[in-house]
Amino acid sequence: MSTYDTDDLASDALASGPRSFLILHGWQNHRPEGHWQHWLAGRLGELGQHVVYPQLPDADDPDLEVWLAELARHLDALRGSERVVVAHSLGAVLWLQAAARGLPGAAGVDRVLLVAPPSASVLAGLPEIAGFTLTEKGFTLPGPTRLVAGDDDPYCPEGADAAYGDPLGIPARILPGAGHLGMDAGYGPWPAVLEWCLDGTAPLTARAS
Repeated sequence: MSTYDTDDLASDALASGPRSFLILHGWQNHRPEGHWQHWLAGRLGELGQHVVYPQLPDADDPDLEVWLAELARHLDALRGSERVVVAHSLGAVLWLQAAARGLPGAAGVDRVLLVAPPSASVLAGLPEIAGFTLTEKGFTLPGPTRLVAGDDDPYCPEGADAAYGDPLGIPARILPGAGHLGMDAGYGPWPAVLEWCLDGTAPLTARAS
């Protein structure tokens, strides 16, 4: 059970002005209504926050350069008292690629949540998304970043800590039995991620069973 009162958090957030949230989906994701990102976009909107949840081009066969250009465009449009990025799966790797390249606009983001990024070994073995493989690990992230992943994610068999958390110095929360944190693992409504969006100190816990 959550110890946070979402209505109180929302009131506190609005007191300092609406925030902007950019939600980035992953490979083959066409923003299904049952996905936690779709739920999150709806809840944040209901709470008076500014939400950008774009359908990125060619989600089944994406191009890194196209996605980076789209990311830059959406980052440029973010406004508000705080700018937050929440990225899942390939969207999380997209963000890391943007950080590695020093993408304009990335430095203006106040905090980032990376959810279940697939590992380089998995990306390299999938022709449709091999071009997203992150090989550069010697870069500095532009702002406070958190990582949350399952301990049994088939898209990151090395473990998210080993693949990204430790090399990049990202604080990680590893959730038991959460898989790839998608719909097949039961991640529709996920109160903890909403709480984190409204309060960056909130713990990133598993969904209620």
